[in-house]
Amino acid sequence: MALPAKLQDVVDLFATFDDQADRTNLLLSYADKYREVPPEVATRPFGSGHLVPHCESEAYVWALKQPDGTLKLHFAVENPSGISVKALAAILEGTLSGLPAAEIAEVNPELVESIFRHNISMGKGMGLMSLVQAVRSLARAAS
Repeated sequence: MALPAKLQDVVDLFATFDDQADRTNLLLSYADKYREVPPEVATRPFGSGHLVPHCESEAYVWALKQPDGTLKLHFAVENPSGISVKALAAILEGTLSGLPAAEIAEVNPELVESIFRHNISMGKGMGLMSLVQAVRSLARAAS
């Protein structure tokens, strides 16, 4: 699975932690980096066209094309307990924003398994993979 360099670095970082508590702490640190979509991009109530299907935490995603042709990603997570999706949103925003749309469109949703391993429920895993798929879809549309 080829990933953009910054995203691969994050996946590699998670791979160095075998201890579940350490992985959880790392996820929590990413969740703390989550920043909600700024009001100049979107305000509540968010449009259903940006809603991530199958996400238990009611996540939304936006991809704004920049003048240089790259994308800037923004997320909203309506469930205050949605730590996993907030962590993934922060990871995706921090590693994919600023890349060309075509490169973002190629990111494989299976990266969720590399980051979260098998320590999430099937439903949560589907929601997280849907978040990646939503980002890919927006990137394809922007290409």
